[in-house]
Amino acid sequence: MASLLTAPEAQARNLHSDPPQDLDDVLCSDQHQQQEEQQKTFADTAPSHCLSGESRIERAWAHWSKLGRPKLIVAPMVDNSELPFRMLCRKYGADAAYTPMLHSRIFTESEKYRDQEFTTCKEDRPLFVQFCANDPEVLLEAAKKVEPYCDYVDINLGCPQRIARRGNYGAFLMDNLPLIKSLVENLVQNLHVPVSCKVRIFPDLQDTIKYARMLEDAGCSLLAVHGRTRDEKDQKKVRANWDAIKAVKNSLRIPVLANGNIRHMDDVHDCLEATGADGVLSAESLLENPALFAGFRTAQWLPGNEESKKDGKLDQADLLVEYLKLCEQYPVPWRMIRAHVHKMLGEWFRIHPHVREDLNAQSVLTFEFLYSIVDRLRELGAGIPLHLKETNAATICANGLAT
Repeated sequence: MASLLTAPEAQARNLHSDPPQDLDDVLCSDQHQQQEEQQKTFADTAPSHCLSGESRIERAWAHWSKLGRPKLIVAPMVDNSELPFRMLCRKYGADAAYTPMLHSRIFTESEKYRDQEFTTCKEDRPLFVQFCANDPEVLLEAAKKVEPYCDYVDINLGCPQRIARRGNYGAFLMDNLPLIKSLVENLVQNLHVPVSCKVRIFPDLQDTIKYARMLEDAGCSLLAVHGRTRDEKDQKKVRANWDAIKAVKNSLRIPVLANGNIRHMDDVHDCLEATGADGVLSAESLLENPALFAGFRTAQWLPGNEESKKDGKLDQADLLVEYLKLCEQYPVPWRMIRAHVHKMLGEWFRIHPHVREDLNAQSVLTFEFLYSIVDRLRELGAGIPLHLKETNAATICANGLAT
């Protein structure tokens, strides 16, 4: 499994085994201390099912505050928000990140799946580990394997894809609210880390608010709201409903994160102001531009005034090279790496499609080959710089918000 050992070159540790009794043998001291503090917060106060609603809310906020109240967060993306990509985004301003959605049943049954699909390291915090599930006991078994290595166990209640319909998980559990409630309650009563949920909205606002309140009452400590319905899959055609997110935020007492329409830092500011949310998630835009949270943007999102933009002395090929180096340090399946190459170099490939064709024709990838792809594009003069608005270029605060 992932680099939970202190040395970057250490052999991966399998999370299918129980956590060792002496974590100092394998975890760095600060991570061990963080885990102990986390368990004091969530275990020593009282069992979750014995706490009053008010105590649960206080504990949810205490944990969020202990993590620094992160505002800029990498959203969960299947096959895309893996460890090297999370670490790249963290370098460029992300305060926290989600793992890709993990299938709880397969995670409990397959050692190979666990070893390949969930990796982390001591710098990979705060971390949400996300599962899809439709069986409370299977979900709990999977969550127990990761709770020593994360800050939240998250339940995916928002995936709208056909595979989620066939598997009866994600947004298709919105048709079975009692099951969703049982998934949350079972984790809350049995884990030492808090439980979070990521949801989509109902077409009717009142149904959405009732849904969110049910999750809070079940013990959810943090709610991420994607401001689109289950049927609104095309993000380019359908704008996320920030008003609905605002209504949820105003109806709950736990931290609420906003997801949708975050393409650059202006969107971050606008979303936080419009929704009152405690943070934002970005997904698709980060895949193309992992430096989004540091204030960089692609030419597509530049304002019309030429004076308001500045060459940030960074381009997507630079970011890809950094990502590939992280992949050498933290190995992940090649299918994930290939997907990121296409996303980060997409505009470059449109200018030189023959280079993309050469990539697609390569059935077995190597780092040497991928670095050569970057070199070829640079030789062809395909560079497309990322830009900084003058305000973002001037200063980026510690929490990633430009002043």
